[in-house]
Amino acid sequence: MKPILTIPDFMPLSAEQRAWLQGYYAGMAMQAEMSVSTGSGVSSFAVDILIGTQTGNAEGLAEEMALSLGGAGAQARMHQLDDVEMDALAEMENVLIIASTYGEGEMPDNGHMFWEALESDTAPRLEATKFAVLGLGDTAYDEFCAAGKMLDKRFEQLGAQRIVGRVDCDVDYEDLAAEWSAGVMDVFAPMIAEAAPASGGAVPTAPAASTKSKWTRKNPYSSTLTVNRRLSGPGSKKDIRHYEVALPGDDAPTYEAGDAVNVLPVNDPALVDLWLERLSMKPDTAVPGQDRPLAELMLRDWEISTPSKDFLKMVAMKSGDDELAHVLEHNDKQTLEDYVWNKDSLDLLLDFPKIELDLNEVSTLFRPLQHRAYSISSSSKVHEDSVHMTISTVQYHQNKRLHQGVASGYLADRVGDADRVQVFMSPNKNFRVPEKGDVPIIMVGPGTGVAPFRAFLQERQATGASGGNWLFFGDQTRADDYIYEDELEAMSKDGLLSRLDLAFSRDQEAKIYVQHRMRENGKEMFDWLEQGAHFYVCGDATRMAKDVDEALHALIAEHAGIDEAGARDYVNAMKKAKRYARDVY
Repeated sequence: MKPILTIPDFMPLSAEQRAWLQGYYAGMAMQAEMSVSTGSGVSSFAVDILIGTQTGNAEGLAEEMALSLGGAGAQARMHQLDDVEMDALAEMENVLIIASTYGEGEMPDNGHMFWEALESDTAPRLEATKFAVLGLGDTAYDEFCAAGKMLDKRFEQLGAQRIVGRVDCDVDYEDLAAEWSAGVMDVFAPMIAEAAPASGGAVPTAPAASTKSKWTRKNPYSSTLTVNRRLSGPGSKKDIRHYEVALPGDDAPTYEAGDAVNVLPVNDPALVDLWLERLSMKPDTAVPGQDRPLAELMLRDWEISTPSKDFLKMVAMKSGDDELAHVLEHNDKQTLEDYVWNKDSLDLLLDFPKIELDLNEVSTLFRPLQHRAYSISSSSKVHEDSVHMTISTVQYHQNKRLHQGVASGYLADRVGDADRVQVFMSPNKNFRVPEKGDVPIIMVGPGTGVAPFRAFLQERQATGASGGNWLFFGDQTRADDYIYEDELEAMSKDGLLSRLDLAFSRDQEAKIYVQHRMRENGKEMFDWLEQGAHFYVCGDATRMAKDVDEALHALIAEHAGIDEAGARDYVNAMKKAKRYARDVY
């Protein structure tokens, strides 16, 4: 093989960029060698990449993997998990699985049906299949990368041959993902080279050029917060705000309705001061292995609010507290949540004033400060130079001080006119308005869950979509919690909103929620579904989204005249057709 191009050390690339480019160069060199030895630049070697994604990260990594494989001459085929039938899976010889974990150890929305089929007794044997799994997750959750682990184990149980070990990635996934990709390419490279030329002049499946923006978590876009407007009324128990971030010029990030905007927050300086006081350390204290002083690291680099498991273990060990030790030992999620309820990391440390920490301990106890993702509440077809967010400020009093959400408090109170905010976008191709404008849509988005549907409605209006638009919205009281009331009522009046059903739970003795409104209008909802309507849900995953899903199944069973199993099949068919999409958190 011809010498592989190397990347000069002086090039300003991250580790994952350097690894990806080196792999791509290796693939191009291999393809050139194949052209000489076989007379064809195309190998018959095919790789199927199965994507389990909730927010788009897995899909972005799959695109990059497909580009590397295509550069090496292989035929790379990408599939959403729920598009893969078991008989087709049985025919796949080389499978890469890139899967994110949603919530507390669940499959992503586009992976449920695939997993049900894969874990059933009728799943095919896969002795002829070679595979590798890359899991995406967050160590802040108990079931870290559970989806990837389950898929990896099940493929092994079905007889598939693992070519490289599973890699589980935290929110800082880029470097580990690059190492996994490089390991996969090392294994596949000789196989691609040895495979026979594709017959009939076939060409590798050409993956679309990666849609990954240059603006990322490690390279965010710096801009200004041009609008910070309270939406909830003075009598509301919530502080819900509308924000707008400027995106001027051709170099700014782009987005589509349904995507998320990520904010890189800055911790509260007052909280940093309290930490320094509790630790008896000075702001300019030098931290081993770091190029910035302690106060700066606490302000911008470390998660100093939400306690990690390692932090809780340290507190339990140093305090000797039996209750906390018992909670951690039994590893019960609800009991742990009850213990830390309304407490941040500093509260826990203040509970045990005798605990002392040295500088080395401090530097290992905090996780990196992470971005916060918010559903975009604007259409770029209407707002070309800005992106909008609709956010409820997390805030409460505990231990005689105000506690705020890391990002929501930062945006609400600490970003001034002269300050810069750091943002980047996350595409979500599974949460889009229908391509055909004449397709009707039903949207369920109580509270701040209305955010993406404000964007959808702007998009549908801008494109002149003729399909009906039905929105279910609700919150506590109409007087103080009907956010975007003027806009929604105007859209209803001019016909853009074909139907607007409201549910304000505290305005009457019996609480009424959006799922109740769905059932009240079940016959018409079912008629819309029969006409091909797409169904969308955004908001709280723990209760609301589950209640809405139950209501959807119930109204389908009632008005279609079918049983529970039939309703489940109906909804699964909707999911298969990409007509049921959720953006839940």
